[in-house]
Amino acid sequence: MADTTLRLDQFLCFARFARTRSIAQALIGEGHIRLDGRAIHKSSAQVKVGSVLGLPVGGQVRVVRVEAIPDRRGPAPDARACYTDLV
Repeated sequence: MADTTLRLDQFLCFARFARTRSIAQALIGEGHIRLDGRAIHKSSAQVKVGSVLGLPVGGQVRVVRVEAIPDRRGPAPDARACYTDLV
């Protein structure tokens, strides 16, 4: 958890919101992800600590604040430590 920013598609995969980066890229490309209130269409958008993400999970909208930037896709407890649920 050393870098200050991370690509959005990598963050979604590392934080376990998407099973693979290609699934994360598809969600982003279809405009389903919001970053700090803006609809994002590019996987290369940068996520940093304090960013707020809005994303669809299980038919509902989930809003989370990024608390840490992960180094890799690790176990679920490590992934949950990287964000805080807001809604």
